[in-house]
Amino acid sequence: MMMCLGSFVFSLPTLAHHELQRQAEWKHPNVSRVGTRDAHQYTGPGDETITLPGWIAPDEGFAGSPISLDILRYMADAGDAYALVEGSGRIYGAFVITTMSETRSYLNEDGSSKRIEFSISLKRVDENLVGVLGLF
Repeated sequence: MMMCLGSFVFSLPTLAHHELQRQAEWKHPNVSRVGTRDAHQYTGPGDETITLPGWIAPDEGFAGSPISLDILRYMADAGDAYALVEGSGRIYGAFVITTMSETRSYLNEDGSSKRIEFSISLKRVDENLVGVLGLF
């Protein structure tokens, strides 16, 4: 198991991402001032996003399943937040699925593909890990 998003498990038989890209922002709005630099004030954390790119090879029988992409689409359609937990036990927080893209290539005669590249973008929606862990 590489990672879990809710009850969906990322692994070789389902979907295996080949990297994890994580981006976090912190808000520092500014106010213009005459004759000097703008004034800035830290107002808290901003958005945190995680992108999971990867590929599957359904014809190989061991490198992922297109049904896994459908399951993630259903999860995204629900609009719910899911706990994101790494296989090592590291908890990232509660995330929603914001975008998914896929590119199918090396098509068979029946239109199925031998390779599907995908990218899944997640956005963190919890305030802190207390809510995700169910503490308090």
